[in-house]
Formats: sequence, structure tokens, C-alpha cells
Amino acid sequence: IAAADKKIVGMIRAKVPGTKVLVLAVFPRGARKNQQGVITPEAIADAAKRMDIIDAVNVELAKLDDGRNVRFLDINASFLGQDGKIPFAIMPDQLHPNAAGYQLWADAMKPLLTEMMK
Repeated sequence: IAAADKKIVGMIRAKVPGTKVLVLAVFPRGARKNQQGVITPEAIADAAKRMDIIDAVNVELAKLDDGRNVRFLDINASFLGQDGKIPFAIMPDQLHPNAAGYQLWADAMKPLLTEMMK
């Protein structure tokens, strides 16, 4: 993921050097409920494993930020409740945001996007 994003950013910068690029962190994933609506210990372990991979990818993505034309933004904290978990009210399947999740996403990006557009 990080290598592909780096290549894409490089291509954009080569073809249109003045373009501003916002690279977002890979969003968090949570433990999914099974068909009976229960979150099993296996699902919790799987989600933790996925988050370890996502965290490592995000460390690499952050290195693309040059402070000017390419900016990295990690808004993952916006998707987490006080318990550190993704509320089902914003990501019902613990992967895809719903309307409330998209609003959090937009609100979290707005300050940096506004700064980048100046």
C-alpha cells in the first residue's frame, strides 16, 4: 500500500509539479460481529492484527509529507470512541463509514485542506 501510494504521488508530482496532494492514513478497522451478532475473541485478535499492519503502513505514508505540496493526515482518532474502539454508529461493519462517519471524515480534513488551498 505504501509503495503504491508513493508511486502515485511521485507520478502526480512528475506530471503536475505544482499539484497539492493530501495523503490520508489508512482508516482503522474494528472487530466484526459474526452472523449471530457476536464479536468473538478470534475477531478481536484478527482486528488487532489488521491494525498492526495498518499502523505500519501509516508510518510509511507519513514519510511522504514534505510539509508543502504533499501532506499526510491521520484522522483515525476521529473514528474512535473514548474506549478506543470504532463506534458501530459511524462504521456499522467496522470498515466502511456511514453518513455520520463521512461527516467526521470531512470535518477532520477541512482545516488542512483549507490551509493547503491558500
